[in-house]
Amino acid sequence: MLNYDLDNARPIAAVVLILLLCWIFSEDRRRFPWLMTAGAIAVQTGLVLLLFAIPNSKAALDGINGAVDGLAQATNKGTQFVFSYLGGGEAPYASNSPGAPPPFIFGFQVLPLILVISALSALLWHWNILKWIIRGFGFIFEKTMGLGGASATATAANIFMGMVESPIVIKAYLDKLTRSELFLMMVVGLATVAGSTMVAYATILAPTLPNAAGHVLVASIISAPAGILLARIMVPEKKGDGGVGVDYTSELRYDSSMDAITKGVQDGFMVIVNVAAMLIVFVAFVWIINGILPTVLTPVALLLNPMLPDSLDIHPAAATLQVIFGYVFAPLAWIIGIPANEAQAAGGLLGVKLFLTEFIAFIDLGSVPEGVLSERSRMIMTYALCGFANVASIGIMVGGMTSLMPARRPEILALAWKSLMPGFLATCMAAAVVAALPRGMFG
Repeated sequence: MLNYDLDNARPIAAVVLILLLCWIFSEDRRRFPWLMTAGAIAVQTGLVLLLFAIPNSKAALDGINGAVDGLAQATNKGTQFVFSYLGGGEAPYASNSPGAPPPFIFGFQVLPLILVISALSALLWHWNILKWIIRGFGFIFEKTMGLGGASATATAANIFMGMVESPIVIKAYLDKLTRSELFLMMVVGLATVAGSTMVAYATILAPTLPNAAGHVLVASIISAPAGILLARIMVPEKKGDGGVGVDYTSELRYDSSMDAITKGVQDGFMVIVNVAAMLIVFVAFVWIINGILPTVLTPVALLLNPMLPDSLDIHPAAATLQVIFGYVFAPLAWIIGIPANEAQAAGGLLGVKLFLTEFIAFIDLGSVPEGVLSERSRMIMTYALCGFANVASIGIMVGGMTSLMPARRPEILALAWKSLMPGFLATCMAAAVVAALPRGMFG
């Protein structure tokens, strides 16, 4: 049964505020893309309704979740063959808890998924299946949002590929892209995630969020038009520029199916090494900072607590980065549709996503106790977190793009940090659009 209340109405204000904020930082405030705004919101809403509201949509979602489960099970077989019980196989020792499931080890049961999906994506690209899917989305973005063929194709590629790999699809056209188109490609790259990590996120969320795979897939898709819109607001296309055509003759090629699998494995291995390294370093940094915070805040608490009401007393022992992020980002979480009593927990996840990585944020979301976030809030946060927009990704993006476009290095460096805000807000806008839809649609 569908119903509507203030928690659904509030995200509409969030969309308006996000658009207003990007307009404030626009390079040309006189040129606001009204038609593109309508097109972007229509595409986002239409795509969500297509998968969640039409008859038999449950069968499509079940198919997506079934495919993800199948990929996870197939990956586990390969992981268990190589790593035995560390990958979820039978333990070579007697368990203290008979009948208990094997221990969950992230490095052996989630990261290998990235390897398998990377190889599968390369194979589907070589067989032209992924190319046609990308062309379809590129056509939609070209016709509904007025993008040039090259930038529409790169935007569509970003939905399924990484923010470094997708520019390779239009490598022959990179030197022809305008400043606005280059910025758009950066923002959409930060607003979406790669197909290889989508499955990993869905696997992490599956135990606590029904239809997790469907939500993660839709999240990456509908964040793309949001990224396009916010990028165009901040760096508008100059009249007469843009519209670079594309004949879909991609620079990304494989010699054979075996070559595609081999290179896909090599690319996937680099991704899981980077993910594992980032997780190790950032989790370590969080523990270091959380260990220092009580010492730093103790003198502040002694000074300020006598002047503050009891409800605002500073408690240094309870201070962590996550708690601080929670207070800072709670208003944003609340306005995109999270109830007030859950906003601090959700705000902490947004801060972790922005300043650490979305991978850590998804791990934290998957481990949040049931009573802290409702199922609806978990769903909204899945959309808000599903993007590469974080501080670490800026370095990855700059490194990849400058290697592809060395002559445009100064321009890339100038736009990189500017793209972080709209990339982050694009996923929040996607979450707000979903939160604005009537309750019961996703149940």
